[in-house]
Amino acid sequence: MIDPTSTGGTFKYDDDDDLDVDRDKEETLVIEHSESTELNLVGLQVWRGALLLADYVLSHPDLFKDQIILELGSGVGVTGIVASYLAKKVICTDINVGGILSLIERNFQRNRAYVRSSYNVEEVNFLDLGWSRRLEERLQEANIVLAADVIYDDKITDGFVRTLSKLLYMKKKKTVYVALEKRYVFTIADLDTTAPMYEEFLRCVEKYRMNWSVDYISIDFPRYFKYDRVQHLVLMKIQNNTKSIAYA
Repeated sequence: MIDPTSTGGTFKYDDDDDLDVDRDKEETLVIEHSESTELNLVGLQVWRGALLLADYVLSHPDLFKDQIILELGSGVGVTGIVASYLAKKVICTDINVGGILSLIERNFQRNRAYVRSSYNVEEVNFLDLGWSRRLEERLQEANIVLAADVIYDDKITDGFVRTLSKLLYMKKKKTVYVALEKRYVFTIADLDTTAPMYEEFLRCVEKYRMNWSVDYISIDFPRYFKYDRVQHLVLMKIQNNTKSIAYA
Protein backbone atom coordinates (compact mmCIF):
# COMPACT_ATOMS: atom_id res chain seq x y z
CA MET A 1 0.00 0.00 0.00
CA ILE A 2 1.09 3.56 -0.55
CA ASP A 3 1.00 6.56 1.75
CA PRO A 4 0.86 9.73 -0.39
CA THR A 5 3.41 11.47 1.83
CA SER A 6 6.09 8.85 1.34
CA THR A 7 4.12 6.46 -0.86
CA GLY A 8 4.50 2.70 -0.63
CA GLY A 9 3.23 -0.07 -2.90
CA THR A 10 2.79 -3.82 -3.02
CA PHE A 11 3.21 -5.67 -6.29
CA LYS A 12 5.22 -8.50 -7.85
CA TYR A 13 5.11 -10.99 -10.72
CA ASP A 14 4.24 -14.67 -10.37
CA ASP A 15 5.86 -17.59 -12.23
CA ASP A 16 3.74 -16.85 -15.31
CA ASP A 17 5.00 -13.25 -15.34
CA ASP A 18 1.55 -11.98 -14.33
CA LEU A 19 1.01 -9.36 -11.64
CA ASP A 20 0.57 -11.01 -8.25
CA VAL A 21 -0.11 -8.78 -5.26
CA ASP A 22 0.81 -9.88 -1.74
CA ARG A 23 -1.43 -7.73 0.42
CA ASP A 24 0.33 -8.74 3.65
CA LYS A 25 3.65 -7.30 2.55
CA GLU A 26 4.41 -3.65 1.93
CA GLU A 27 7.03 -2.17 -0.34
CA THR A 28 7.86 1.50 -0.58
CA LEU A 29 8.04 4.03 -3.37
CA VAL A 30 10.04 7.11 -2.44
CA ILE A 31 8.42 10.20 -3.97
CA GLU A 32 9.77 13.73 -3.79
CA HIS A 33 6.84 16.17 -3.74
CA SER A 34 5.46 19.33 -2.14
CA GLU A 35 2.81 19.49 0.59
CA SER A 36 1.29 22.69 -0.82
CA THR A 37 2.01 25.06 -3.71
CA GLU A 38 0.68 28.02 -5.60
CA LEU A 39 -1.94 27.19 -8.25
CA ASN A 40 0.53 27.18 -11.16
CA LEU A 41 2.67 24.55 -9.41
CA VAL A 42 -0.05 22.13 -8.28
CA GLY A 43 1.67 19.36 -10.24
CA LEU A 44 4.34 19.25 -7.53
CA GLN A 45 1.80 17.76 -5.11
CA VAL A 46 0.41 14.21 -4.90
CA TRP A 47 -3.33 14.16 -5.63
CA ARG A 48 -5.92 11.49 -4.93
CA GLY A 49 -6.78 11.15 -8.61
CA ALA A 50 -3.22 9.95 -9.33
CA LEU A 51 -3.49 7.30 -6.62
CA LEU A 52 -6.92 6.21 -7.87
CA LEU A 53 -5.53 5.82 -11.39
CA ALA A 54 -2.51 3.91 -10.07
CA ASP A 55 -4.89 1.59 -8.21
CA TYR A 56 -6.80 1.00 -11.45
CA VAL A 57 -3.59 0.14 -13.31
CA LEU A 58 -2.56 -2.38 -10.64
CA SER A 59 -6.07 -3.84 -10.49
CA HIS A 60 -6.21 -4.42 -14.27
CA PRO A 61 -2.73 -5.57 -15.34
CA ASP A 62 -4.14 -7.25 -18.44
CA LEU A 63 -5.11 -3.82 -19.82
CA PHE A 64 -1.70 -2.24 -19.32
CA LYS A 65 0.89 -5.00 -19.63
CA ASP A 66 3.29 -4.47 -22.56
CA GLN A 67 1.45 -1.33 -23.72
CA ILE A 68 2.94 2.02 -24.70
CA ILE A 69 1.49 4.45 -22.18
CA LEU A 70 1.41 8.24 -22.39
CA GLU A 71 0.68 10.20 -19.23
CA LEU A 72 -0.49 13.80 -19.52
CA GLY A 73 0.17 16.12 -16.59
CA SER A 74 2.36 13.56 -14.85
CA GLY A 75 3.08 15.78 -11.85
CA VAL A 76 5.56 14.03 -9.57
CA GLY A 77 5.30 10.82 -11.62
CA VAL A 78 3.50 8.44 -9.22
CA THR A 79 1.08 6.99 -11.79
CA GLY A 80 3.75 6.80 -14.48
CA ILE A 81 6.12 4.90 -12.18
CA VAL A 82 3.38 2.39 -11.33
CA ALA A 83 2.48 2.03 -15.02
CA SER A 84 6.14 1.40 -15.86
CA TYR A 85 6.01 -1.80 -13.82
CA LEU A 86 3.66 -3.28 -16.41
CA ALA A 87 4.12 -1.30 -19.62
CA LYS A 88 6.47 -1.78 -22.53
CA LYS A 89 7.17 1.96 -22.52
CA VAL A 90 5.96 4.99 -20.55
CA ILE A 91 6.03 8.59 -21.79
CA CYS A 92 5.56 11.05 -18.92
CA THR A 93 4.68 14.63 -19.85
CA ASP A 94 4.02 17.93 -18.13
CA ILE A 95 4.66 21.63 -18.52
CA ASN A 96 8.24 22.60 -17.72
CA VAL A 97 7.71 24.89 -14.71
CA GLY A 98 9.07 24.64 -11.19
CA GLY A 99 11.58 21.99 -12.24
CA ILE A 100 8.79 19.43 -12.60
CA LEU A 101 10.33 17.50 -15.52
CA SER A 102 13.60 16.97 -13.66
CA LEU A 103 11.56 16.00 -10.57
CA ILE A 104 9.84 13.25 -12.56
CA GLU A 105 13.26 11.99 -13.69
CA ARG A 106 14.53 11.97 -10.09
CA ASN A 107 11.49 10.05 -8.86
CA PHE A 108 11.93 7.44 -11.59
CA GLN A 109 15.57 7.06 -10.57
CA ARG A 110 14.66 6.79 -6.88
CA ASN A 111 12.29 3.94 -7.71
CA ARG A 112 14.25 2.25 -10.48
CA ALA A 113 13.84 -1.13 -8.73
CA TYR A 114 10.17 -1.01 -9.79
CA VAL A 115 10.67 0.46 -13.27
CA ARG A 116 10.53 -2.43 -15.73
CA SER A 117 9.80 -0.48 -18.92
CA SER A 118 11.71 2.12 -20.87
CA TYR A 119 10.52 5.67 -20.24
CA ASN A 120 10.83 9.21 -21.53
CA VAL A 121 10.02 12.55 -19.92
CA GLU A 122 8.78 15.22 -22.34
CA GLU A 123 7.29 18.69 -22.13
CA VAL A 124 3.67 18.93 -23.27
CA ASN A 125 1.88 22.22 -22.68
CA PHE A 126 -1.91 21.99 -23.06
CA LEU A 127 -1.93 25.59 -24.28
CA ASP A 128 0.57 24.98 -27.09
CA LEU A 129 -0.32 22.24 -29.55
CA GLY A 130 2.37 23.20 -32.04
CA TRP A 131 4.38 20.06 -31.33
CA SER A 132 7.68 19.34 -32.99
CA ARG A 133 7.75 16.46 -35.45
CA ARG A 134 9.91 14.46 -33.03
CA LEU A 135 7.46 14.96 -30.15
CA GLU A 136 4.42 14.19 -32.30
CA GLU A 137 6.00 10.95 -33.52
CA ARG A 138 6.77 9.96 -29.93
CA LEU A 139 3.23 10.66 -28.72
CA GLN A 140 1.83 8.83 -31.74
CA GLU A 141 3.41 5.62 -30.42
CA ALA A 142 1.10 5.44 -27.40
CA ASN A 143 -2.03 3.33 -27.40
CA ILE A 144 -3.06 4.23 -23.83
CA VAL A 145 -3.29 7.76 -22.39
CA LEU A 146 -3.51 8.44 -18.64
CA ALA A 147 -4.37 11.74 -16.95
CA ALA A 148 -5.15 12.44 -13.29
CA ASP A 149 -6.40 15.64 -11.64
CA VAL A 150 -5.32 17.93 -14.47
CA ILE A 151 -8.40 20.19 -14.44
CA TYR A 152 -8.14 23.17 -12.08
CA ASP A 153 -8.60 26.20 -14.35
CA ASP A 154 -10.99 26.92 -17.25
CA LYS A 155 -8.20 27.72 -19.71
CA ILE A 156 -6.15 24.65 -18.74
CA THR A 157 -9.25 22.44 -18.93
CA ASP A 158 -10.04 23.64 -22.45
CA GLY A 159 -6.42 23.07 -23.48
CA PHE A 160 -6.42 19.60 -21.94
CA VAL A 161 -9.51 18.51 -23.90
CA ARG A 162 -8.07 19.99 -27.11
CA THR A 163 -4.91 17.96 -26.42
CA LEU A 164 -7.03 14.82 -26.00
CA SER A 165 -8.77 15.62 -29.27
CA LYS A 166 -5.47 15.88 -31.10
CA LEU A 167 -4.29 12.58 -29.62
CA LEU A 168 -7.56 10.75 -30.28
CA TYR A 169 -7.49 11.67 -33.97
CA MET A 170 -3.95 10.42 -34.50
CA LYS A 171 -3.47 7.42 -36.77
CA LYS A 172 -2.82 4.99 -33.91
CA LYS A 173 -6.00 4.30 -31.91
CA LYS A 174 -5.81 5.29 -28.26
CA THR A 175 -7.80 4.64 -25.10
CA VAL A 176 -7.83 7.47 -22.55
CA TYR A 177 -8.33 7.07 -18.80
CA VAL A 178 -9.04 10.27 -16.87
CA ALA A 179 -9.20 10.33 -13.06
CA LEU A 180 -10.36 13.44 -11.24
CA GLU A 181 -11.98 14.63 -8.06
CA LYS A 182 -15.16 16.69 -8.18
CA ARG A 183 -14.40 19.65 -5.90
CA TYR A 184 -17.57 21.33 -4.71
CA VAL A 185 -17.84 25.03 -3.90
CA PHE A 186 -20.75 27.39 -3.24
CA THR A 187 -21.12 29.85 -6.11
CA ILE A 188 -23.05 33.13 -6.03
CA ALA A 189 -23.91 32.72 -9.72
CA ASP A 190 -25.72 29.44 -9.09
CA LEU A 191 -26.69 30.09 -5.45
CA ASP A 192 -25.83 26.45 -4.98
CA THR A 193 -22.96 24.07 -4.27
CA THR A 194 -21.44 22.94 -7.57
CA ALA A 195 -18.29 21.31 -8.94
CA PRO A 196 -17.36 24.03 -11.49
CA MET A 197 -14.13 22.52 -12.83
CA TYR A 198 -15.73 19.12 -13.38
CA GLU A 199 -18.70 20.74 -15.11
CA GLU A 200 -16.36 22.82 -17.27
CA PHE A 201 -14.52 19.63 -18.25
CA LEU A 202 -17.80 18.03 -19.36
CA ARG A 203 -18.69 21.16 -21.35
CA CYS A 204 -15.33 21.04 -23.12
CA VAL A 205 -15.75 17.34 -23.90
CA GLU A 206 -19.11 18.08 -25.51
CA LYS A 207 -17.54 20.98 -27.42
CA TYR A 208 -14.66 19.03 -28.98
CA ARG A 209 -15.91 15.46 -29.20
CA MET A 210 -17.15 14.02 -32.48
CA ASN A 211 -17.83 10.33 -32.14
CA TRP A 212 -16.19 9.78 -28.77
CA SER A 213 -17.50 7.26 -26.29
CA VAL A 214 -17.26 8.40 -22.66
CA ASP A 215 -17.80 5.70 -20.05
CA TYR A 216 -17.70 6.01 -16.26
CA ILE A 217 -15.77 3.24 -14.52
CA SER A 218 -16.87 2.03 -11.10
CA ILE A 219 -14.19 2.81 -8.50
CA ASP A 220 -14.88 -0.26 -6.36
CA PHE A 221 -11.69 -2.01 -7.57
CA PRO A 222 -9.02 -3.01 -5.00
CA ARG A 223 -7.05 -0.31 -3.23
CA TYR A 224 -3.27 -0.71 -3.05
CA PHE A 225 -2.46 2.81 -1.89
CA LYS A 226 -3.19 4.53 1.40
CA TYR A 227 -5.49 7.49 0.75
CA ASP A 228 -9.09 8.49 1.33
CA ARG A 229 -11.05 7.20 -1.67
CA VAL A 230 -13.84 9.77 -1.39
CA GLN A 231 -17.14 9.43 -3.23
CA HIS A 232 -16.36 12.46 -5.40
CA LEU A 233 -13.53 10.68 -7.22
CA VAL A 234 -14.36 9.91 -10.85
CA LEU A 235 -12.69 7.61 -13.39
CA MET A 236 -13.61 7.93 -17.06
CA LYS A 237 -12.69 5.95 -20.17
CA ILE A 238 -12.70 7.89 -23.45
CA GLN A 239 -12.28 6.48 -26.95
CA ASN A 240 -12.68 7.78 -30.48
CA ASN A 241 -15.04 5.54 -32.41
CA THR A 242 -14.45 7.19 -35.78
CA LYS A 243 -11.78 6.42 -38.33
CA SER A 244 -8.59 8.40 -37.72
CA ILE A 245 -8.53 11.76 -39.48
CA ALA A 246 -6.10 14.63 -39.72
CA TYR A 247 -6.34 17.07 -36.81
CA ALA A 248 -7.03 20.69 -37.77
